[in-house]
Amino acid sequence: MPKEYSFKTQLKKIVLTLSTATLLGTSFITAANATDKAAFVYIGPTSDHGWTYSHDQGRIKAEKALAGKYKTSHIENVPETADAERVIRNLAQQGNKVIFGTSFGYMNQMEKVAKQFPNTVFMHATGYKQGKNLGVYDVRTYEGAYMLGVVAGQQTKKNTLGVVGSFPIPEVVRNINAYTLGAQSVNPKIKTKVIWVNSWFNPGKERDAALALIAQNADVLMQNTDSPAVVQAAEQKGVYAFGWDSDMSKFGAKAQLAASVLHWEKIYTPVMQQVANKTWKPSAIWYGVKQDAVKIENFAPFVPANVKQKALNVQSAIQKGTLHPFTGPIYKQDGSLVVAKGKSMTDAELGKMNFYVKGVEGALPK
Repeated sequence: MPKEYSFKTQLKKIVLTLSTATLLGTSFITAANATDKAAFVYIGPTSDHGWTYSHDQGRIKAEKALAGKYKTSHIENVPETADAERVIRNLAQQGNKVIFGTSFGYMNQMEKVAKQFPNTVFMHATGYKQGKNLGVYDVRTYEGAYMLGVVAGQQTKKNTLGVVGSFPIPEVVRNINAYTLGAQSVNPKIKTKVIWVNSWFNPGKERDAALALIAQNADVLMQNTDSPAVVQAAEQKGVYAFGWDSDMSKFGAKAQLAASVLHWEKIYTPVMQQVANKTWKPSAIWYGVKQDAVKIENFAPFVPANVKQKALNVQSAIQKGTLHPFTGPIYKQDGSLVVAKGKSMTDAELGKMNFYVKGVEGALPK
């Protein structure tokens, strides 16, 4: 979760920024000659180098791709509370044609505001509620986690991986399991330890969790949190880690093996184009490697060529549809079979994942 900001504080920040921008002739809003406006609501700061950073890079690239058609704006550090509803409503009142809410906790607020502004398109990230003018979208982060696992399974010396988890929701559990399965596909001895920080963005807690995992012999770390604190801790302690959502190598050049990079522009660009063309229809978008929305990138120069190639081969297989990260046989932590040999989990099943696969240690929080 981001730093705590009251709505009044956030509103003052927005007003002050826009007022200053007016005096200077600039603002968060760009492409001044554009005909339509689009707004983005962020859970954290664009400087988190993770989730919010990746969304903002997608916004920038989409605006560039649609040069002259849109001017975009963004608001950072919006908590998943009633404050979000007020911010989203205000953006609709400002005449934005499409509003993107980039965190699961905005779902109910967006649903409510969407009903009040039927001529505005609302897009909610990682959610499931839809309406006449409300769509949902996500990227298959588990595909990136699986590819990172393939690298981790080859690079570990202790056969023990670590994950710093945010919240025990299906999305995060799915990533932990995919990371473990990817590693086990090249190294059956793999075990994964998890520490939950119950926050999306808290560098202090993320660092402490990473250090605790390292103390438990985990020598390759992955995270499902937003700051580069895990990579920084790995660098300090001489173990490996991965960039999550974006390249984090500048925070740990000797630690980062590779990065799972999200390309949100693959969703933002066509959605904004459809809204401009008045062809948009509500749908559930879930893009991944196949659509180039998730990629393994930024391999460190010290990663052996064969390790890198193995991961790239997996990426190619996922893109071609010949490999699905959750293809059986897959066993739950207790040893019971959950996916039969040759079968793959459906999207509906993936969306409800509430169990650890065999090899993940510890109890899954309720």
